[in-house]
Amino acid sequence: MNIARSQDVENLIEQLRCATTPAEAIALIQQLAQSRDERAIDVLIEMLQQHHSSVVSMAVQALVQCSSAAVEPLIAAFHNTCDHSVQAYIVQALSQSGDIRALNLLIEVVGVEVANHCQGSVRRIAARGLGKIGQGLSEREKIDRIIDKLRWAVFNAEDWALRYAAIVSLQEIGTPEAVTVLQHVLSHESDRVVQERITVSLAN
Repeated sequence: MNIARSQDVENLIEQLRCATTPAEAIALIQQLAQSRDERAIDVLIEMLQQHHSSVVSMAVQALVQCSSAAVEPLIAAFHNTCDHSVQAYIVQALSQSGDIRALNLLIEVVGVEVANHCQGSVRRIAARGLGKIGQGLSEREKIDRIIDKLRWAVFNAEDWALRYAAIVSLQEIGTPEAVTVLQHVLSHESDRVVQERITVSLAN
């Protein structure tokens, strides 16, 4: 590794930890994202605790750009925090990554008992993440696990938005088994918006 570049990344990390304004933090996160240096992952995860949504949003996107290198640290960070907001951002990053290593966590999150609105949002994001992982996945056992969890969501979840998210993911997966779930749930679903989304999914 180029020594000058290495020092530049280390300096950016230190500056980010000392940033005093959202604008300064965002600019530094953008530079770290461009570097694609794995050493930036820890400080980017730290930024998920920020109270400024723009800073957090930029950190999430930067972690997604870190690709596979960020997956394991994000999973560990999820289990190491009790902050539901931080967990939501972690799930968002993992869902966008579409990395198979996030499968167990996303399945776990979809099935969690909801205590507040934030947790409900996390479940919906996780359901969409399962769709991204399941798209084009060739491992039968893992596809079956994803479809089973999405099936559970569309038939059992009280949150209509979670059912909606699960339906979109089933459409994305698009296997015969996923389509069968959509066909069966159509007559079971009582929410008009969700019913319309099922109809659209089956038509495509």
